[in-house]
Amino acid sequence: MALREEFEKQGKWLFRWRSYLPLLIFPILLVALRNSENSEQVLGETVDDLYEVICIAISFLGLTIRCITIGYVPKGTSGRNTKRQVAEALNTTGIYSILRHPLYFGNFIIFLGIAMFVQVWWFSLIAILVFFIYYERIMFAEEEYLRNKCGISFIKWAEKTPVFLPKFKNWQQSCLTFSFRNVLKREYSGFFAIITSFTFVEIIGDLFDEGRLELDLTWIIFFSVGLLIYLVLRTLKKKTTILHIDGR
Repeated sequence: MALREEFEKQGKWLFRWRSYLPLLIFPILLVALRNSENSEQVLGETVDDLYEVICIAISFLGLTIRCITIGYVPKGTSGRNTKRQVAEALNTTGIYSILRHPLYFGNFIIFLGIAMFVQVWWFSLIAILVFFIYYERIMFAEEEYLRNKCGISFIKWAEKTPVFLPKFKNWQQSCLTFSFRNVLKREYSGFFAIITSFTFVEIIGDLFDEGRLELDLTWIIFFSVGLLIYLVLRTLKKKTTILHIDGR
């Protein structure tokens, strides 16, 4: 099999299972947490708290990038398909005018914040490398799909639009208005996944560091509020039409 076809085949397979990326580095995460140097002990509680807030803010910046993307796209594009590539049209305006894979760029920023939170430099490096090796094939498969479906339109767009790093001077306003309800409908699970990830790392890190399970009130509130928001939005999506918008 030629390398191009091999990359596409791998990308399709990884696309189907992309939600399970964290499982690939979970054993490494446990090793890293056992070797984590707690900045609270080295630099003090204030600095440690500030660092944690920065890491959380980085991940929510990634979620914001995803929300901006989702808020402007029509139905049939930028979906959460898991089995195969599906796209009814090529997105070339809004955030898609400055980079070709904004959702994956957002995922990377989310992933980076969580990796930094562990406070082990080599874990962050491994996490970044795993992310790019994993998603490189997925992006290749997606672009092959779009090349075959959209032809010259995709080629012209790809020639002027970067793969991953934004080129802001290319910005073109989206023809659609921003839909906050569409964001709530499609990103509530990602929102809760971020909160769960940080809470898990904090609890396990403290368990390894202190030798006992501790539940800090701040983290209990952080997780509980996230869970409540998740359950409310999931119920609204599954049981009502409040978050439904025609064409989105």
